[in-house]
Amino acid sequence: MTFTKIHGLGNDFIVIDGKDKPLDRAVGGFVRRVCDRHIGVGGDGILFISVEDKASGRVQFRIFNADGTEAELSGNGLRIASAALFHSGAIAPPLIRFETSTGTRACELVRAEGPLYEIRADMGLPRLASADIPFDDGGVHERIVDYPLTIGQKVFPVTVTSMGNPHCGVFFDRFPSRLEWHQIGAEIESHPFFPHKTNVEFIRILNRGEIEVLFYERGVGETLASGTGSCAAAVASMLRGLTDRKVAVRTALGQLIVEWTEDKLLQTGPAEIVFEGSLI
Repeated sequence: MTFTKIHGLGNDFIVIDGKDKPLDRAVGGFVRRVCDRHIGVGGDGILFISVEDKASGRVQFRIFNADGTEAELSGNGLRIASAALFHSGAIAPPLIRFETSTGTRACELVRAEGPLYEIRADMGLPRLASADIPFDDGGVHERIVDYPLTIGQKVFPVTVTSMGNPHCGVFFDRFPSRLEWHQIGAEIESHPFFPHKTNVEFIRILNRGEIEVLFYERGVGETLASGTGSCAAAVASMLRGLTDRKVAVRTALGQLIVEWTEDKLLQTGPAEIVFEGSLI
């Protein structure tokens, strides 16, 4: 079984042809073994992609977290899968249409230089209603902005959205220590108000066109970047009126650009080939 390892700003995935995917009842264990950074290839997850129609650029897309659970979507994953397909020649540039569990997501090649690809992904529109996220505190909410979420002995005002997968944004003037935000992230991820658990973003506003974000991903823990997380953090900042509708999202290894237009959310950023190999 061959694979390509690719990262998007340090958020690394193993890309495998979907026809080589193990049976669903065995895929969780397979993913955990391969993603293990000591005895496997190492990665934040695995992408299984299958070209359905090369001429139209239609591709099936499934994503699994490092813990073996299947996720709905990944913005970095979309860019990474695009880079893998363009790099191998399986799809000719500039456009790929990924069929995901949350609908079709189009990705466009902006530029390519050696192993580095810059991809613009149409992320659809954010979902804001509590039933669509899902978020369940026993009430019905059209939007969840600055909601007082109790964690331990503290109350955190959070803004909750969905990019096809659930996200919870927490704002800080100064980030807490790494140990503290890991603890907060783990507790929010598994908070009972999130029936499918949630991804968590720690957000710092730099100016109206730039934010800085730390990521605690559902089923993974700390990651260096997240595409849907960057989108959710940008949307949360916009909903609170803290930024304009086009934002640079600063991550540990670089930045993504997120723009919220009338009919879509666009994310532009890099994906870089790391290496190719085969699994025995």
